[in-house]
Amino acid sequence: MASEDDRKSRARKINRKLGEQYPDARVMLDFENPLQLLIATILAAQCTDKKVNEVTPALFKKYPSAKAFAEAKPSELEKMVRQTGFFRQKTKSIIAACRDIVEKHDGEVPGTMEELTDLSGVGRKTANVLLGATFEEPAIIVDTHFKRLTNRMGLTDESDPDKIEFDVRELLPKKEWTNFSHRITFHGRAVCVARKPKCGECVVAKLCPSAFSFD
Repeated sequence: MASEDDRKSRARKINRKLGEQYPDARVMLDFENPLQLLIATILAAQCTDKKVNEVTPALFKKYPSAKAFAEAKPSELEKMVRQTGFFRQKTKSIIAACRDIVEKHDGEVPGTMEELTDLSGVGRKTANVLLGATFEEPAIIVDTHFKRLTNRMGLTDESDPDKIEFDVRELLPKKEWTNFSHRITFHGRAVCVARKPKCGECVVAKLCPSAFSFD
């Protein structure tokens, strides 16, 4: 693996290139407040953002607060989120997290990593999504795209999401963490796809040690 200085240089060049390619990169889930983003992020596990955005308008209308979600009947909530897959587990996670929010935080979603990850069923990835998008705290968001691309690009050789997060944090200015996360995810969806990366269309191919090795 390249030295940290080499990886820093590569990461910053990749970030600039992807910033030009995806100037509007952001969270693609529809939300109006931290609670809605928390619920949407839980539902987005192994589900497309598009499908989640189809489900959440009715969901947020029926359950407008953490208290409403905490008191939801599991069978009714399951029915509303069924289309997102793994609906029983997601229902349990939503209700448990919202009970914690009500009991520990007076119904308001907390705004620190420690408090967020203390909520039932909330890990660092979900917490980082909220921190970056609703609390304006720099955050590295390690989703499946981020994990795949940062390994391909030689920015980390870790497979554990938490270790990847801490590796990449060292490579970029803190203020760029959230933007870089969204740009990488956009690029992973559009070009650096899982099975057959489109290296010939990639704006950072010259910076990527894995480019063209998939042909």
